[in-house]
Amino acid sequence: MKKKILLIALIVSIGMIAQSHEFWLQSTKFRLNVGEELKVDFRVGENFEGEPWDLKKHKIEKLELHQLTKFKDVKAFAKPEGRDRLKVKLAEEGTQMLVLQSNYAYIELEAKKINEYLKEDGLDNVYELRKNSNSLDKPSKEFYGRFAKLLIQVGNKTDNTFKKKIGFKNEIIPNQNPYALKSGDYFSCTVLYEGKPSPHQLVKIWNKIGTTTFLQNLYTENDGTVTFPINAKGAWMVSTVKMIASEKPGADWQSMWADLVFGIE
Repeated sequence: MKKKILLIALIVSIGMIAQSHEFWLQSTKFRLNVGEELKVDFRVGENFEGEPWDLKKHKIEKLELHQLTKFKDVKAFAKPEGRDRLKVKLAEEGTQMLVLQSNYAYIELEAKKINEYLKEDGLDNVYELRKNSNSLDKPSKEFYGRFAKLLIQVGNKTDNTFKKKIGFKNEIIPNQNPYALKSGDYFSCTVLYEGKPSPHQLVKIWNKIGTTTFLQNLYTENDGTVTFPINAKGAWMVSTVKMIASEKPGADWQSMWADLVFGIE
């Protein structure tokens, strides 16, 4: 299995990476003390760097801080602009998970851009549908939504909060607590679509070391899992997108962008 993973994980990019569309929750720290303040930015764009998320176009539908048996709605604490868009004081020890769900924003893309985007993000089924309907030379209308998770560790006591299912339509579930891992270990996630394992779905693995970003492209197994080595310290992001025919009028397609961010020290 390890050899197979290493053979598949061929794509390592340094510096500028091809255009991407990821959105993520970026924390200044991943391990915090009890009583410390969690500071989070909302980022979107390329190379695991991106730029501030535009809340004029999007709306936050859900922003919650989860623990094993409870959660706190922190949507009211989010600021529309500036640095540290969210600040939350952490009063209890344990593994905690910040989750965000956006509304569906609207975008129109010219033919060349949508075709490149579909290829880049492994949405070959949608590309084939456009090809078979003689639509490759036509623009596309799309609704897109974000489903983001940030795992942090407060104090030393870890727990199973990482396994908690939020119920996102496209969701990444860790199979291990990353804060019980170290560099050199393997990490596994399961991708769920509508609560069921999603096989053969492209997953992007991002690792940020200083000013350098490394990227691996993997596909989920038949059971929806993806496994990869944690080969460096720093910030990590697992991201994936699912696209279907739009469920509401006004667009051709509907995409659901999911990600999970954590840190290895």
